[in-house]
Amino acid sequence: MSATMLPGEGSVSVRLWLDGGRDGMAVQRAEVATRRPRAVAALVGRKAEEAVRLAPLLFSLCGSAQGLAVARACEMALGIDATCHETARALLTDAESLDSHGWQAMVEWPAHLGAPPRPSALRDLRAAVSAILPALYPGKDGLRPGGGALRPDILVLRDALARMAGWLDAAVFAGPPPQDADDLARWAMGSGTDAARLAARLMSPDLAGWGGCGVPLLGERSPDWFAAALAGDPAFATAPHRDGAAALTGPLERQADHPLVVSVTERFGDGLVRLFAARLADLAELPRRMEAAIAALRPADPVAAGSTGPGEGCGVAETARGRLAHWLRLDGEDRLADARMVAPTDWNFAAGGPLARGLAGAEVRGRDDAVKRARLLVAMLDPCIACGMDVQE
Repeated sequence: MSATMLPGEGSVSVRLWLDGGRDGMAVQRAEVATRRPRAVAALVGRKAEEAVRLAPLLFSLCGSAQGLAVARACEMALGIDATCHETARALLTDAESLDSHGWQAMVEWPAHLGAPPRPSALRDLRAAVSAILPALYPGKDGLRPGGGALRPDILVLRDALARMAGWLDAAVFAGPPPQDADDLARWAMGSGTDAARLAARLMSPDLAGWGGCGVPLLGERSPDWFAAALAGDPAFATAPHRDGAAALTGPLERQADHPLVVSVTERFGDGLVRLFAARLADLAELPRRMEAAIAALRPADPVAAGSTGPGEGCGVAETARGRLAHWLRLDGEDRLADARMVAPTDWNFAAGGPLARGLAGAEVRGRDDAVKRARLLVAMLDPCIACGMDVQE
């Protein structure tokens, strides 16, 4: 089985070896390999501002976060302090994350239920998301080294947020988001949304704890940590690790302390339903965080470079899928002499990482069941990557 490769994002291939006996069938061994075109190489030789403009075009997913991570890396290399733009930037990437989660809820989650996708249901959400950038930066120049002319239109931003929150309430939750495991069970059985129906399926005894991997959460957010890792070892971009061990990034990392996730973990342990609860918590928290950002916004002007000449920098940005980091080195003419990145896919689908360890030893009911379960785990860890499956018995 195969899936179409996404431009700039690549794909993952999963090979499973099943072993059956008197006590049932299980995944004896799992191999995970990622094939991601190193589009970041196209940034080498570009001027800093050109590289920032190009980054969102090179990657099919999370374009704002990609551009922002490159912009932050350039700012570090050029000695630019763009702190005055960070609130607006967080608002941009949060809106992008809501759009990404929304796509999953309307297109990918129905597929796991055997239901038709509903991309037309995203029309109102995407119209609201697209209003954010011009309401922050009328010149649409916010994602550049030093930022653009930040002139927030608070009325437009609040209207856009109200439309996003209204869409989320109607299309995903159909009421207040669940706050604990009991809430989740009631919501799963009483709401008619695809999200609730998928929650009901994942809470079934044979799936709730399936795919638990025991991999620690990444936790690292410091650009300096990512800079040391990426600059010190070119192989880190394709085989990332924290202190020599695998790590998990994404909604679970961000929402591990959310009451819903804590309650679900206590009841079901590690596994599919825990990962899904983290995605629901991530969705529910986005409007609140965006509301606080809008309240904190202040006008700001572009910030000029504090230095010229060779320099290095690393930028980190959050995406719906997890943490993204870009590292780069400038030459004497402010062109990128080297560029490296590590994406959520590189962490979650690393050899020996969360997906591989979640699959190894997991119980299944045969080839078709193994494929369905593996695809569910892929969707909970990194739903935006194309995935091919090969199963051997």
